[in-house]
Order: sequence, then C-alpha cells, then structure tokens
Amino acid sequence: MKRRGWMLLLGVAVLVALANAAAWESSAFCDFYVRHIYPLWVGTYGRFTGLFPFSVGEVMLVAGVAVTAVGLLLGIFALVAAIGFGKTGACRKIREFVRNYWTAYAWIFAGVAVIMTLNCFIPYHCSTMEEKYGFINRMTADDPMLQELLEKEYTIEELGQLRDYVVIKCNELAQQVELDENGAIIYPENMEELAAEAMLNLSGECVQLKGYYPQPKQFAFSEFFSQQKMKGYFFPFSMEVNYNALMHEINRPATICHEYAHLKGFMYEEEANMIGFLACIHSPDVMFQYSGYLSVLNYINNEYYDAIGRNMAVYSSRVKISPQVRNENVFLEEKAWEKVEQKAVISTEVVDRVSDKLSETSMVLNGVEDGILSYTRVVDLLLHYYDGAPEVQETLAAVTLEQEYLVQSE
Repeated sequence: MKRRGWMLLLGVAVLVALANAAAWESSAFCDFYVRHIYPLWVGTYGRFTGLFPFSVGEVMLVAGVAVTAVGLLLGIFALVAAIGFGKTGACRKIREFVRNYWTAYAWIFAGVAVIMTLNCFIPYHCSTMEEKYGFINRMTADDPMLQELLEKEYTIEELGQLRDYVVIKCNELAQQVELDENGAIIYPENMEELAAEAMLNLSGECVQLKGYYPQPKQFAFSEFFSQQKMKGYFFPFSMEVNYNALMHEINRPATICHEYAHLKGFMYEEEANMIGFLACIHSPDVMFQYSGYLSVLNYINNEYYDAIGRNMAVYSSRVKISPQVRNENVFLEEKAWEKVEQKAVISTEVVDRVSDKLSETSMVLNGVEDGILSYTRVVDLLLHYYDGAPEVQETLAAVTLEQEYLVQSE
C-alpha cells in the first residue's frame, strides 16, 4: 500500500479512537448521537441487510474467522518461504501477495471498527433508560420523585411480594393462552409483526423506540448458539435481530423485543430485558403477555431465593409456581437438547464457558463492570417500576382472600 493509503488508514484509526474517547467522556454526546444520527443506520443499513433471507451477521462472523485464519496461514507460509527460498523471484511474489492480503485485511478491520463504533460502542455510553425516560408507562424522567425512587433500598419482603406477583401473573396467563388438542400453545403466525407493534406501543413514552424494525431472522446455526444458552442476538455489524429457532417457542416474543431494544440503542442488558418485558406485557396478545412475565420470572425468583439464604422453608411459604409454568419456563425442550448434543462438534460445557468469557470481556471493555451479571439488574428496575403500583397489592390481596376462602371451605 502506498504512503497515501497508509495515511488514510491511520486517519480512520484516529477518528475511531476520538469517537470512542468522546463516548467514554460524554453521555450527552452519546444521547444526541443515538437520538438523531443512529436511527439513520437502522433505517438504511438495517433495511439493506434485511433484504437478505438469511442472517448476514452470521455470514460475516464465519467470513471473519475464515479470513483471519487464512491470513495467519499465509503469514506462516511466507515466513517458511523466506527461509527456504531466500530472495528468489518466487519468494518475492509470495511476500507481495501476503502483503496485499494483509493490506486488504487492515481495511476490512478498519471498516468493522467504524461500524462497531457507530452501531455499538457509542450507544453503550448513553445515559441510562431511567435518566432519559424514567419508567416507561409509569413515571417520566422529569418526575420529582424519580431520584428518590432510584435511591430507595427494598426489603426482602418487598422483593418477595413482587416475586409472588410475577408468579401469579405467569400462573394466570398460562391458563389463558390458547391450546391445541395436544395441550400445546397455539402461536400467532405473525409473531414478528406483533413484536414490532408491541415495541411501537411504547414509543409514545420512549421516542427512541420509534422508527423502522427489520424482520427478525432465525439463526442458521441454532445448535451452536444453543450451546451458548443464547436465545437471541443483535448483530451490530449487520443491524440484524436474530433468534434461536430451537428454543421453546414461548421465549420468542420476549426475546425478539429484547433484541429490538438493542437495535434501538439500549445496549445495557438489564434495560433490554426491561423494555422487552414492558413491550410484551402491554401487548393485547395474551401469549405475548405470558412470554413477558416468563422472561423475568427466573431473575426475580432466583434473586429472592438468594436473598433468603436459600432457605426452603421460607421459600415454600410463598406463592407456588404452577406445574404448567415450570414445564414451559425452559430454554430448550428435551428433544431439542438431544438434537444439539448430537450435532455438537465441541462440548456444550466448553462452548458455554468460552461464550460467557467473551461476553464478559466485551461488556467490561464497554464499561459494564459486572459483565453478564448485569442481566439480573432487571430485578432492580422491576422493583422501581412496581413500587406503589396498585395492581400488585390488589393481585396479592385477591389471592390471599381466595386462600382464606378455601381454608374456611375445608
């Protein structure tokens, strides 16, 4: 590459570095970018990749690994050729080819760095959802009580009450979803459209959720992503929302809405969890509501169980999770897991451990100090959201009255 080309490449690297430095330094810069500039990439680049019936992001991942592997092999080959052939014409041609290959690789890497900075790294440093929008459908960011609410510490009993409320909603909705003759949930054929509508329903209180939503795509390698316990993924370098084709179907609405939240610039996992939850529970579709409550059940149930020191006697005194909910509250069904294990090239344990480490590293590098544990922070958001909400106390009171009636009847 000529000197001018190297200078241009260096210029791109400097701009990327400056953009990332500005993102780390100023949340106001990031907020402005996500509000006014970021939607352009979703509406243009996202529309373009959406024209393809397959996951462009997966293809790019595979291509990236292949291109890097070939580059390393070429480097080794060039080194061996230099030792074996010295300064012959053949060796010079080999070196020139390898040099051109790595020059092209440098430009590809620069392009990826630009795209990741624009579509991921800058949005990672925005103000929090609460700071910008308060609690969607509950409290606005300019509410004078918001800061006091955010600083509030909750008791174990308050956590338990919220846990019971979520369990009750799951139990009720499990009985309301439409079932076929075999007892399986009947899912709407236009589930993806309903997910986009559910997100747009929140855009009145959260303008960041307005605009274009691409069609979600299934993973081509769902078996491999299942080994990583991955329900869905937002590919920032292709602006695509992908979901696992093998997971239990009830997970799909909340998963798609979660990934749509990432697409709209909410990069923190707990915020994407919360937005996915809110989009589903405010949907008119009962199956979406069920998926929404199920999506947070494990987080809040586990948090409560840990808070009481894993005391089974105390835990058993709370509202019971129904057998139907327990059966449906799974990532993969047994047959799907068998399919995954049959096709596994690397053991699930190894893939899962490596995936967790990569996710942890990526989050920490973007300023999320607790890494994958940040997913569980949705419990804090739920506690704030339902603080003082009348429906929680009304639901719990109704269940208490029902239990007292049953006892008296006996």
